[in-house]
Amino acid sequence: MEQQLLEVQERDRQQEQHRQTRKKGYLLALILGLAFIVVAAVGIGIRLSERHALAKETEEIAIPSVEVVHPTVEPPQSELELPSTLQANIESPIYARTTGYLARWYKDIGSKVRKGELLADIETPEVDQELMQARAARDQALEQLKLAQSSAKRWENLQKMDAVTQQETDERSSSYTQGEASLNAATANLRRLEQLESFKHIYAPFSGVLTTRNTDIGVLVNAGNGGPAQELFIIAQIDPIRIYVNVPEADSPSIHKGVRVDIQVPELVGEHFTGSVVRTADAIDPATRTLNTEIDVPNPKGELLPGSYAQVHLALKHQIQRLTVPTNALLFRAEGPRAAVVGSGSKVQLRPVAIGRDFGTAVEILSGLEQSDAIVLSPSDSLEDGQVVRIAQGGAKQ
Repeated sequence: MEQQLLEVQERDRQQEQHRQTRKKGYLLALILGLAFIVVAAVGIGIRLSERHALAKETEEIAIPSVEVVHPTVEPPQSELELPSTLQANIESPIYARTTGYLARWYKDIGSKVRKGELLADIETPEVDQELMQARAARDQALEQLKLAQSSAKRWENLQKMDAVTQQETDERSSSYTQGEASLNAATANLRRLEQLESFKHIYAPFSGVLTTRNTDIGVLVNAGNGGPAQELFIIAQIDPIRIYVNVPEADSPSIHKGVRVDIQVPELVGEHFTGSVVRTADAIDPATRTLNTEIDVPNPKGELLPGSYAQVHLALKHQIQRLTVPTNALLFRAEGPRAAVVGSGSKVQLRPVAIGRDFGTAVEILSGLEQSDAIVLSPSDSLEDGQVVRIAQGGAKQ
């Protein structure tokens, strides 16, 4: 009986151990399952976090990093430099007023002449003969007038004595009147030929220097400046010397009579000449948007030569604020020049600008920008209006 009881107890104990073992197995499986779930959740979380970080990093990388610069304010006193060509104050070609052969010339190129000085003589045999004929014709008309005058007086006296008719007296008076007209015509023709004869002597119309001589002894000279005729001489007055420059429209308000001008000629190293503005066109050329300006420069020694290249420096005082930006801060597109300005929210605004003078590394901005604007340096051609950018470390360059 006891033996059976022990067996039952042993069997119960074994069953209890088996249940405990199964319970531990279930618990271990549960723990392992929970651990797997936790590990999987952590892995998924890490991947999601990495994906989010990658997306954020990709988004940040997609935002372009740019350097910006602020416009520079020009000083109120500025100098405008323009290229030009020196011109004579007065330059005139000299033509012959009569036809003939050049007998002699007295002045050659480079000669300084005074007003009224003899330059050349022309032989005019045809005019000489016409002049002699005109003088004879006038003498003949004068003698005929004297005869008509005496006849008219004589017939007037006879008519008072009723010795001749009134008609005959009127005829003699008419002959006298016609004789006066013939004498006047002959006198006018004689004066014309005498003036033409005086043109055989070529005189300087003003004081200056001869820059050209286009004739020589024995050359046939034609009157006037048409057809085969050509100028005999070209004379120029070079003191003062004259310069014309085209001032940009933006600087035209600062140009007025009396503005001081410095002139430099490359051939005259170290030499500086000073002149002044004497007049302007008072009108902007719509084709070039410039103001034609005349400058006179004293040239008593004749150092400045007409036709020479010169650099003209005008001292201007701008009345309005002028800004400059680096050349690489602008975008040149079909719709015109643009500046990429970084505004609120780090968004780009493509502003149209008006460009003034070009200084090489910088350009003048007439309108479209403010001094406080942050302008993108070397903007990409793909940069669009409203695009978000990130300003590189270091802030804006000055």
